[in-house]
Amino acid sequence: MMKILSPDLKTLLLDFQRNERTEADVYFRLAAQTKSEHNRAVLTKIANEELGHAAIWQKLSGGEKCEPSRRRVRRWSRIAKVFGLTFGVRFMERGEAEAQKNYEKVVAIFPEAQKIIEDEERHEQELIELLNEKKLEYVGSIVLGLNDALVELTGALAGFSFALQNSRTIAVLGLITGVAASFSMAASEYLSTRAEGGKNALTSSVYTGIAYVITTILLVTPFFVFENYLHALGATLTIVILIIAGFNFYIAVAKHESFKKRFWEMAIISLGVATLSFGIGVAARLWLGVEI
Repeated sequence: MMKILSPDLKTLLLDFQRNERTEADVYFRLAAQTKSEHNRAVLTKIANEELGHAAIWQKLSGGEKCEPSRRRVRRWSRIAKVFGLTFGVRFMERGEAEAQKNYEKVVAIFPEAQKIIEDEERHEQELIELLNEKKLEYVGSIVLGLNDALVELTGALAGFSFALQNSRTIAVLGLITGVAASFSMAASEYLSTRAEGGKNALTSSVYTGIAYVITTILLVTPFFVFENYLHALGATLTIVILIIAGFNFYIAVAKHESFKKRFWEMAIISLGVATLSFGIGVAARLWLGVEI
Protein backbone atom coordinates (compact mmCIF):
# COMPACT_ATOMS: atom_id res chain seq x y z
CA MET A 1 0.00 0.00 0.00
CA MET A 2 1.37 3.38 -1.03
CA LYS A 3 2.18 5.68 1.89
CA ILE A 4 0.61 9.13 1.91
CA LEU A 5 3.50 11.56 1.69
CA SER A 6 3.63 15.05 3.11
CA PRO A 7 4.80 17.73 0.63
CA ASP A 8 8.10 18.12 2.49
CA LEU A 9 8.79 14.38 2.52
CA LYS A 10 7.97 14.04 -1.17
CA THR A 11 10.30 16.93 -2.01
CA LEU A 12 13.05 15.24 0.00
CA LEU A 13 12.55 11.93 -1.83
CA LEU A 14 12.62 13.68 -5.20
CA ASP A 15 15.85 15.42 -4.21
CA PHE A 16 17.33 12.03 -3.30
CA GLN A 17 16.33 10.66 -6.68
CA ARG A 18 17.79 13.62 -8.56
CA ASN A 19 21.07 13.33 -6.66
CA GLU A 20 21.37 9.63 -7.42
CA ARG A 21 20.63 10.15 -11.12
CA THR A 22 23.15 13.00 -11.25
CA GLU A 23 25.88 10.92 -9.62
CA ALA A 24 25.10 8.00 -11.93
CA ASP A 25 25.61 10.25 -14.96
CA VAL A 26 28.89 11.54 -13.50
CA TYR A 27 30.18 8.00 -12.95
CA PHE A 28 29.17 6.98 -16.47
CA ARG A 29 30.99 9.99 -17.91
CA LEU A 30 34.10 9.36 -15.80
CA ALA A 31 34.06 5.70 -16.84
CA ALA A 32 34.02 6.76 -20.49
CA GLN A 33 36.99 9.08 -19.90
CA THR A 34 39.29 6.68 -18.03
CA LYS A 35 41.81 4.55 -19.93
CA SER A 36 42.01 1.85 -17.25
CA GLU A 37 39.69 -1.07 -18.00
CA HIS A 38 39.52 -1.97 -14.31
CA ASN A 39 38.63 1.57 -13.28
CA ARG A 40 36.06 1.77 -16.07
CA ALA A 41 34.38 -1.48 -14.96
CA VAL A 42 34.12 -0.41 -11.31
CA LEU A 43 32.88 3.10 -12.15
CA THR A 44 30.25 1.64 -14.48
CA LYS A 45 29.13 -0.79 -11.79
CA ILE A 46 28.75 2.01 -9.27
CA ALA A 47 26.88 4.13 -11.83
CA ASN A 48 24.38 1.31 -12.40
CA GLU A 49 23.90 0.93 -8.64
CA GLU A 50 23.23 4.65 -8.36
CA LEU A 51 20.54 4.25 -11.04
CA GLY A 52 19.08 1.44 -8.96
CA HIS A 53 18.97 3.72 -5.92
CA ALA A 54 17.27 6.41 -8.00
CA ALA A 55 14.64 3.87 -9.05
CA ILE A 56 13.95 3.06 -5.40
CA TRP A 57 13.50 6.75 -4.52
CA GLN A 58 11.28 7.18 -7.58
CA LYS A 59 9.04 4.33 -6.46
CA LEU A 60 8.85 5.62 -2.88
CA SER A 61 7.96 9.13 -4.07
CA GLY A 62 4.97 7.86 -6.03
CA GLY A 63 6.57 7.17 -9.40
CA GLU A 64 7.47 10.72 -10.33
CA LYS A 65 10.72 10.81 -12.32
CA CYS A 66 13.41 13.48 -11.89
CA GLU A 67 16.05 14.37 -14.44
CA PRO A 68 19.70 14.63 -13.37
CA SER A 69 21.29 18.02 -12.90
CA ARG A 70 23.24 18.57 -16.11
CA ARG A 71 25.09 21.49 -14.55
CA ARG A 72 26.40 19.33 -11.71
CA VAL A 73 27.34 16.53 -14.11
CA ARG A 74 29.42 18.97 -16.16
CA ARG A 75 30.96 20.51 -13.04
CA TRP A 76 32.09 17.21 -11.49
CA SER A 77 33.34 15.91 -14.83
CA ARG A 78 35.42 19.07 -15.32
CA ILE A 79 36.82 18.85 -11.78
CA ALA A 80 37.89 15.24 -12.37
CA LYS A 81 39.44 16.14 -15.72
CA VAL A 82 41.44 19.08 -14.34
CA PHE A 83 42.43 17.73 -10.92
CA GLY A 84 42.39 14.02 -11.63
CA LEU A 85 39.96 11.16 -11.26
CA THR A 86 40.96 10.43 -7.65
CA PHE A 87 40.36 13.98 -6.45
CA GLY A 88 37.14 14.41 -8.45
CA VAL A 89 35.53 11.19 -7.23
CA ARG A 90 36.56 11.63 -3.61
CA PHE A 91 35.38 15.23 -3.62
CA MET A 92 32.00 14.09 -4.91
CA GLU A 93 31.93 11.25 -2.37
CA ARG A 94 32.14 13.88 0.37
CA GLY A 95 28.76 15.08 -0.82
CA GLU A 96 27.46 11.51 -0.68
CA ALA A 97 28.51 11.34 2.99
CA GLU A 98 26.18 14.27 3.66
CA ALA A 99 23.44 12.58 1.64
CA GLN A 100 23.75 9.45 3.79
CA LYS A 101 22.92 11.51 6.88
CA ASN A 102 19.73 12.67 5.16
CA TYR A 103 18.90 9.10 4.12
CA GLU A 104 19.07 8.04 7.76
CA LYS A 105 16.24 10.48 8.53
CA VAL A 106 13.80 8.44 6.43
CA VAL A 107 14.91 4.88 7.38
CA ALA A 108 12.19 4.67 10.05
CA ILE A 109 9.55 5.46 7.41
CA PHE A 110 11.14 3.57 4.51
CA PRO A 111 13.31 0.59 5.60
CA GLU A 112 14.43 0.29 1.96
CA ALA A 113 16.68 3.28 2.57
CA GLN A 114 18.96 1.15 4.75
CA LYS A 115 20.18 -0.82 1.72
CA ILE A 116 21.03 2.41 -0.08
CA ILE A 117 23.07 3.59 2.92
CA GLU A 118 24.98 0.30 2.99
CA ASP A 119 25.65 0.52 -0.74
CA GLU A 120 26.97 4.08 -0.40
CA GLU A 121 29.36 3.02 2.36
CA ARG A 122 30.58 0.15 0.20
CA HIS A 123 31.12 2.56 -2.72
CA GLU A 124 33.64 4.51 -0.70
CA GLN A 125 35.64 1.38 0.11
CA GLU A 126 35.55 0.23 -3.51
CA LEU A 127 36.78 3.61 -4.66
CA ILE A 128 39.67 3.54 -2.19
CA GLU A 129 40.82 0.24 -3.69
CA LEU A 130 40.01 1.29 -7.24
CA LEU A 131 41.73 4.59 -7.81
CA ASN A 132 45.43 4.35 -8.50
CA GLU A 133 46.35 7.34 -10.63
CA LYS A 134 49.85 7.72 -11.99
CA LYS A 135 50.16 11.30 -10.81
CA LEU A 136 49.46 10.36 -7.19
CA GLU A 137 52.46 8.03 -7.23
CA TYR A 138 54.60 11.16 -7.33
CA VAL A 139 52.88 13.06 -4.53
CA GLY A 140 55.90 12.39 -2.32
CA SER A 141 58.18 14.08 -4.86
CA ILE A 142 55.82 17.05 -5.19
CA VAL A 143 55.62 17.37 -1.40
CA LEU A 144 59.43 17.34 -1.22
CA GLY A 145 59.79 20.16 -3.76
CA LEU A 146 56.88 22.18 -2.43
CA ASN A 147 57.77 21.83 1.23
CA ASP A 148 61.46 22.60 0.75
CA ALA A 149 60.67 25.65 -1.37
CA LEU A 150 58.16 26.93 1.18
CA VAL A 151 60.47 26.43 4.15
CA GLU A 152 63.80 27.44 2.61
CA LEU A 153 62.69 30.24 0.31
CA THR A 154 60.21 31.78 2.75
CA GLY A 155 62.99 31.86 5.31
CA ALA A 156 65.49 33.29 2.81
CA LEU A 157 63.09 36.00 1.62
CA ALA A 158 62.27 36.98 5.20
CA GLY A 159 65.98 37.15 6.05
CA PHE A 160 66.80 39.13 2.90
CA SER A 161 63.94 41.53 3.62
CA PHE A 162 65.34 43.00 6.79
CA ALA A 163 68.97 42.60 5.85
CA LEU A 164 68.62 44.34 2.46
CA GLN A 165 65.32 46.30 2.61
CA ASN A 166 65.16 46.63 -1.18
CA SER A 167 62.35 44.78 -2.99
CA ARG A 168 64.04 44.42 -6.38
CA THR A 169 67.31 43.19 -4.88
CA ILE A 170 65.43 40.74 -2.65
CA ALA A 171 63.45 39.49 -5.68
CA VAL A 172 66.56 38.85 -7.77
CA LEU A 173 68.40 37.11 -4.93
CA GLY A 174 65.29 35.07 -4.11
CA LEU A 175 64.85 34.00 -7.72
CA ILE A 176 68.49 32.98 -8.07
CA THR A 177 68.38 31.14 -4.74
CA GLY A 178 65.13 29.35 -5.63
CA VAL A 179 66.09 28.25 -9.14
CA ALA A 180 69.52 27.03 -8.00
CA ALA A 181 67.93 25.16 -5.10
CA SER A 182 65.35 23.57 -7.43
CA PHE A 183 68.13 21.98 -9.52
CA SER A 184 69.85 20.82 -6.35
CA MET A 185 66.62 19.30 -4.97
CA ALA A 186 65.79 17.62 -8.29
CA ALA A 187 69.25 16.08 -8.46
CA SER A 188 69.02 14.89 -4.85
CA GLU A 189 65.62 13.32 -5.50
CA TYR A 190 66.98 11.55 -8.59
CA LEU A 191 69.96 10.11 -6.72
CA SER A 192 67.84 9.20 -3.69
CA THR A 193 65.22 7.39 -5.79
CA ARG A 194 67.90 5.55 -7.78
CA ALA A 195 69.65 4.49 -4.55
CA GLU A 196 66.36 3.09 -3.22
CA GLY A 197 65.83 1.09 -6.39
CA GLY A 198 63.04 3.26 -7.77
CA LYS A 199 62.17 2.73 -11.42
CA ASN A 200 60.99 6.29 -12.10
CA ALA A 201 63.84 8.31 -10.63
CA LEU A 202 63.91 10.80 -13.50
CA THR A 203 60.15 11.45 -13.36
CA SER A 204 60.28 11.87 -9.58
CA SER A 205 63.11 14.38 -9.87
CA VAL A 206 61.23 16.34 -12.54
CA TYR A 207 58.13 16.58 -10.30
CA THR A 208 60.32 17.77 -7.40
CA GLY A 209 62.08 20.39 -9.53
CA ILE A 210 58.88 21.71 -11.13
CA ALA A 211 57.14 21.99 -7.76
CA TYR A 212 60.13 23.93 -6.41
CA VAL A 213 60.35 26.30 -9.40
CA ILE A 214 56.61 27.06 -9.44
CA THR A 215 56.65 27.76 -5.70
CA THR A 216 59.73 29.98 -6.13
CA ILE A 217 58.03 32.07 -8.82
CA LEU A 218 54.88 32.50 -6.73
CA LEU A 219 56.81 33.56 -3.62
CA VAL A 220 59.21 35.93 -5.38
CA THR A 221 56.61 37.70 -7.56
CA PRO A 222 55.38 40.13 -4.82
CA PHE A 223 58.91 41.55 -4.54
CA PHE A 224 58.79 42.48 -8.22
CA VAL A 225 55.31 44.01 -7.78
CA PHE A 226 55.64 46.01 -4.52
CA GLU A 227 58.30 48.65 -3.95
CA ASN A 228 57.86 48.48 -0.19
CA TYR A 229 59.67 45.33 0.97
CA LEU A 230 57.35 44.88 3.97
CA HIS A 231 54.27 44.94 1.72
CA ALA A 232 55.97 42.41 -0.54
CA LEU A 233 56.87 40.18 2.40
CA GLY A 234 53.30 40.34 3.68
CA ALA A 235 51.98 39.33 0.25
CA THR A 236 54.49 36.47 0.07
CA LEU A 237 53.45 35.13 3.48
CA THR A 238 49.80 35.29 2.36
CA ILE A 239 50.70 33.29 -0.75
CA VAL A 240 52.52 30.76 1.46
CA ILE A 241 49.36 30.20 3.50
CA LEU A 242 47.22 29.89 0.33
CA ILE A 243 49.64 27.37 -1.23
CA ILE A 244 49.73 25.30 1.94
CA ALA A 245 45.93 25.39 2.24
CA GLY A 246 45.31 24.55 -1.42
CA PHE A 247 47.85 21.76 -1.66
CA ASN A 248 46.85 20.12 1.61
CA PHE A 249 43.16 20.33 0.71
CA TYR A 250 43.93 18.49 -2.53
CA ILE A 251 45.96 15.79 -0.73
CA ALA A 252 43.40 15.49 2.09
CA VAL A 253 40.65 14.80 -0.46
CA ALA A 254 42.64 12.64 -2.90
CA LYS A 255 44.34 10.52 -0.23
CA HIS A 256 41.58 10.65 2.37
CA GLU A 257 43.77 12.25 5.05
CA SER A 258 43.23 14.91 7.70
CA PHE A 259 43.40 18.43 6.28
CA LYS A 260 43.85 20.26 9.59
CA LYS A 261 46.76 18.14 10.78
CA ARG A 262 48.69 18.48 7.51
CA PHE A 263 47.89 22.18 7.13
CA TRP A 264 48.95 23.27 10.61
CA GLU A 265 52.08 21.14 10.55
CA MET A 266 53.24 22.65 7.25
CA ALA A 267 52.17 26.19 8.15
CA ILE A 268 53.88 26.21 11.55
CA ILE A 269 57.14 24.90 10.09
CA SER A 270 57.18 27.33 7.15
CA LEU A 271 56.18 30.42 9.11
CA GLY A 272 58.38 29.42 12.05
CA VAL A 273 61.45 29.27 9.82
CA ALA A 274 60.43 32.58 8.21
CA THR A 275 60.18 34.26 11.62
CA LEU A 276 63.58 32.89 12.68
CA SER A 277 65.16 34.01 9.40
CA PHE A 278 63.56 37.44 9.75
CA GLY A 279 65.28 37.75 13.11
CA ILE A 280 68.60 36.67 11.61
CA GLY A 281 68.15 39.32 8.92
CA VAL A 282 67.61 41.99 11.58
CA ALA A 283 70.73 40.82 13.42
CA ALA A 284 72.79 40.81 10.23
CA ARG A 285 71.78 44.37 9.44
CA LEU A 286 72.45 45.66 12.95
CA TRP A 287 75.67 43.80 13.69
CA LEU A 288 77.27 43.64 10.26
CA GLY A 289 76.06 47.02 9.06
CA VAL A 290 74.74 45.71 5.74
CA GLU A 291 73.38 48.54 3.58
CA ILE A 292 71.98 48.30 0.05
